[in-house]
Amino acid sequence: MKKILFIAFLLCSILVNAQIVDPVKWTTSVEKLSETEYFLISKASIEENWHLYSQEVPEDGPIATTFMYDDGNGGFKINGNTLEEEGHTIDDPIFNMRIKFFENSAIFKQKVTLTDSVSEINATVEFMVCDDTRCLPPTEVDLTFNIGKKEAVTSVKTSTKKEATIKKDTSSEKSLWGIFFIAFLSGFAALLTPCVFPMIPMTVSFFTKQSKNKAAGIKNAIIYGLSIIVIYVLLGVLVSLLFGADALNALSTNVWFNIIFFVLLLVFAASFLGAFEIMLPNSWANKVDSQADRGGLIGIFFMALALAIVSFSCTGPIVGTLLVEAAAGGSQVGPIVGMLGFSMAIALPFALFAAFPGWLNSLPKSGGWLNTVKVVLGFLELALAFKFLSNADLVLQLHLLEREVFIAIWIAIFGTLALYLFGKIQLPHDSPLNHISVGRLSLGLIVLSFTIYMIPGLWGAPLNLISAFPPPPHYSESPYGVGFRQLGSGGGVSHSDIPDGAHLMAPHDILAFNDYDKGLAYAKKVGKPVMLDFTGHACVNCRKMEQNVWVKPQVLKMLKNDVILISLYVDDKRKLEENDIVESKLKPGKKLKYIGQKWSELQTIKYKANTQPMYVLMDHNEENLIDPVAYTPDVDEYSNWLTKGVNSFKLFNN
Repeated sequence: MKKILFIAFLLCSILVNAQIVDPVKWTTSVEKLSETEYFLISKASIEENWHLYSQEVPEDGPIATTFMYDDGNGGFKINGNTLEEEGHTIDDPIFNMRIKFFENSAIFKQKVTLTDSVSEINATVEFMVCDDTRCLPPTEVDLTFNIGKKEAVTSVKTSTKKEATIKKDTSSEKSLWGIFFIAFLSGFAALLTPCVFPMIPMTVSFFTKQSKNKAAGIKNAIIYGLSIIVIYVLLGVLVSLLFGADALNALSTNVWFNIIFFVLLLVFAASFLGAFEIMLPNSWANKVDSQADRGGLIGIFFMALALAIVSFSCTGPIVGTLLVEAAAGGSQVGPIVGMLGFSMAIALPFALFAAFPGWLNSLPKSGGWLNTVKVVLGFLELALAFKFLSNADLVLQLHLLEREVFIAIWIAIFGTLALYLFGKIQLPHDSPLNHISVGRLSLGLIVLSFTIYMIPGLWGAPLNLISAFPPPPHYSESPYGVGFRQLGSGGGVSHSDIPDGAHLMAPHDILAFNDYDKGLAYAKKVGKPVMLDFTGHACVNCRKMEQNVWVKPQVLKMLKNDVILISLYVDDKRKLEENDIVESKLKPGKKLKYIGQKWSELQTIKYKANTQPMYVLMDHNEENLIDPVAYTPDVDEYSNWLTKGVNSFKLFNN
């Protein structure tokens, strides 16, 4: 009787909670090119906040939009591939790759040549749509194209099954704003270097004295500032054209690019610290300076170019770093946006001081503090260099620059910077220091505080302020941090009782399997339900669940005592054993080569979802005890889900 009541309750819950979402409508039309050639046009109308994936997606990514045209009767011939619009490309944190998608609407065109009398052509489109919190399973829709009618429109609806939670990273537009803001601040930092700062009063005085009136002086100074912007933006355009979108997109994960960037930033850092100066040939400056005497707009432009060349020993490393960071972001316009922000910050003071010459009296005098700014920038570039070396190490999985080593290097760099600011260390171009200013002391205290803040990271502290820079917590010498200590409570399995195929997930010692069959067999042996954890090494929300939800006492106790956890990593790049390699059921003709592909296909086929995290509570017959859930940051909600699933298992197994 209990079982009947439970089944009835479960069916009612499914009916009440079911959501039929229909975010995409397909229409078709035909464009006549000649008597025998036509464009078959498929238009997807997409509801607000939803997006449709492109025909080309990376391997192990979401399901691509695919068109299949029924030419079984031989009445027409397909010409080339199906064309699609430009769309948008973003960094997807779940799949850890750049993926193209469409919003609002998308138009696809397929050129065909009729070989016989045909009144209509049938086709099928398979596609996948997501919003910011859900992804719908792959869907197939039939399409009909009426030949001979200019606008033969067929409206088609989609159907959905289950939904899974997915979190999208910030859009590329927000990333470009971030590049612009950082570049703008870097431009102001460049103003305070010994090569640029003294030029401000000299240049402004030149324009105000040589001009016939104040208005002319202001106009010339504005033209001078605009010339600076044009020069640096052209540099950004040159970098974008040389590399192209595809090459820039590959920079963030390409091992050799990251190593080259590491070496490049080391050179820039050494230059700022005083080991040598990076300078352009003097002949360039002399030729440009001679052109500046021509006067007029051309003369002003060459004066701006002369400033860029003369100040290169100070601005060059900053510009190089900005171009490296912008290029590594994968956006072709990133270097252009970066140079726009940098040059605007450089040009702004010249225009303002020309408009208000009295402000020049408030500028601090040039001196040793300018070199201090340069040295501080050198330390920052040195720290940033190790981010690129860490990227290369993560891609190769060499474990040479693990989390503790990275943090230790940063502690050493910023600790040395603090000593420098306190006057305990002097570098080649520093002036004699009898005392330190209040500003320098304040900056030193900030750097020292930051250094002390990083020290607990050696013992496993999350260091949320710099979480984007060091390797993730699991990529470390010891998952428990330096100095082992067991965390968590609530019983569980001791280190000496670990079954075959299992391990203890640090730092809370949750018993976990990465092998489906071994985990299921152990669950049957101990009489506990199974919790499948579809996860990924690069899954951001998976780490949030593990660090913020699983650690709570009510959840941790159940994970250690009431379920058997099987974590299936869909991005596991280890190769399958020879006898485990099978043909993909989702992509006929392709073989499953990696362990992650096996688990990804299991999730997609059985649970109609391919986003992580996804959690499934099932019995020993591999049947769901409760509806699966995805990213659930609410601790009480997740705990209630676990409790209901475990109680269901106990109800059926009493």
